[in-house]
Amino acid sequence: MSNFSQQRIDQLEDQISDGLNQVEIRLDSVLSDNRGVLDDIVGHLARAGGKRMRPALVLLCSCLGKQSFSEEVLRACVVVELTHLATLYHDDVMDSAPTRRGVNAVQRIWGNNRAVLAGDLVFARASQVVASLGPEAVLQHAVTFDRLCRGQLNETFGPDDDQNPVDFYIQVLADKTGSLVAQSARFGAELSGASNEVVEAVVQFGEKIGVAFQLADDVIDLSSDSADSGKTPGTDLREGVDTMPILLLRQDAARGVLDEDGQKILGELSRGTLVSEDAALERVVQMLRAHSVLERTRQLAFSWCEDAKAAIASLEDKEVKAALEKFADTLVDRIS
Repeated sequence: MSNFSQQRIDQLEDQISDGLNQVEIRLDSVLSDNRGVLDDIVGHLARAGGKRMRPALVLLCSCLGKQSFSEEVLRACVVVELTHLATLYHDDVMDSAPTRRGVNAVQRIWGNNRAVLAGDLVFARASQVVASLGPEAVLQHAVTFDRLCRGQLNETFGPDDDQNPVDFYIQVLADKTGSLVAQSARFGAELSGASNEVVEAVVQFGEKIGVAFQLADDVIDLSSDSADSGKTPGTDLREGVDTMPILLLRQDAARGVLDEDGQKILGELSRGTLVSEDAALERVVQMLRAHSVLERTRQLAFSWCEDAKAAIASLEDKEVKAALEKFADTLVDRIS
């Protein structure tokens, strides 16, 4: 890559960093409330930090058009981050998660009812901001939120008898995670005036990298400690949610090829003691860390990352394409 190209990439990184600083100020403003207790609960997760990957993707994809970092683009950044935050309030209630982003989860402090209502309020703030972007943006946001809720709801029901559980789970990930990442890419490209071909490419990129990101989270849920991830290991296991490592075990069992260690893990799960016994949960987490299904899940995440990068192979802006590829790699390099 030429020096000029590297210089532009460095410039893009600086511009995105500046843009994210502006987004942070706007988030704080939108989430503030003149009543102290509401200000505390509504702003709790935003002030705890986070990767801000969705606003970063909006900003990066805006560089593919002629109106990058515009007022509309910055508003879209706020919309996608608020929408993501709203889902976290609800997710943590559903999962009974004790921590989020290294701090106590909202419901641990204020209770389930207030946590759910606070999540609704955060989404309402997102809806107010997206209204300023016009009816098409409002429709896109509504469709995205439909997919988010549909994916989360489908996960609670599980697949029908005639559905492949692994394929079903990938669709769940595409809906509950990939949809908002894809919409982040769409907002950035469309609001900056990029061509339809470019918009479609980055939307496909966003959907695929969203799946890769969630598969990486499945690995992190088992392989990292709370200090590193800000989450409690084995949260999904405790709640009886079959993530990809467990689905792969069950798939091997159905095919009659599951090894002895895998059978022991499924045996532990069938006892139903992970909810009430911390020792049992820790034992299963340790067994999964040592089993090949964790590495297989890791490789699946890398594969989806490569598919995401392939979706933007036709982008003519080589520097933005390189930055998007780096963005994708960063999301899955957490599990390298």
